[in-house]
Amino acid sequence: MGTDGRRSGFRPGKGNTEGVTAGKGKTDGVAVTPTTAAASASCQYRCIECNQEAKELYRDYSHGVLKITICKSCQKPVDKYIEYDPVIILINAILCRAQAYRHILFNTKINMHGKLCVFCLLCEAYLRWWQLQDSSRSVDPDDFIRYAKEWDFYRMFAIASLEQTAYFTGIFTFLWVERPITAKKTLNSALLLKALLLSSYGKLLLIPAVIWEHDYTPLCLRLIKVFVLTSNFQAIRVTLNVNRKLSFLAILSGLLVESAMVYFFQRVARALGSDCAIYKSQDF
Repeated sequence: MGTDGRRSGFRPGKGNTEGVTAGKGKTDGVAVTPTTAAASASCQYRCIECNQEAKELYRDYSHGVLKITICKSCQKPVDKYIEYDPVIILINAILCRAQAYRHILFNTKINMHGKLCVFCLLCEAYLRWWQLQDSSRSVDPDDFIRYAKEWDFYRMFAIASLEQTAYFTGIFTFLWVERPITAKKTLNSALLLKALLLSSYGKLLLIPAVIWEHDYTPLCLRLIKVFVLTSNFQAIRVTLNVNRKLSFLAILSGLLVESAMVYFFQRVARALGSDCAIYKSQDF
């Protein structure tokens, strides 16, 4: 199978040329360099079909001709998505296909999860802040409270960050407790955190509310929440290669800890006599 290898905007790492060594005679046009071989030897990819480790995604032949590597376990292409357009990959990710998640998490070098997390928290904080200002809007023409209370926005951002931290803490705590039973190898916390942050991209659906200040209905916010939870559920399954039951229990644990955090903030706000309108739409 020949391909130019440049259709996917994710730019996966280049596969090595295992089995082609100097002094073996004819190499069938396979281009081998010491730098490429050394770099590829340290790379570990995953087959998107069976989740088995692979040393390469494709082989680079002469004249820019690439051949996708076949998995030795399932006899299918290790990663067919390297030929696909990024839009097709995104659609498959929205459909929560495990193959698309494996391609993004294991076979690409996407390091935008931190920026994505901050951006989503900003959108969420702005939506809460806008709802708070809208609920306390005064008819006085000299009242500019909506644009003057910057502190309220920072408070919303801090609350949203703490709630997300509580949610992730619940997930990690549950998986750490269950690790001796369900996993034989060390839990890759960094990869799991990256997977959870990237799979929370559904919160970007809040952008229309930020741009046009649209009053989202509670039903719409709940649907966005369900989509984010479903994506997190699939991310845990793919990253740890566990069953659906364990992934569901991990998500449930995270929600319980997050709900406890929300309840704590509500009690503190009531005790201080603060405006509790920030919790009138706690779908996030």
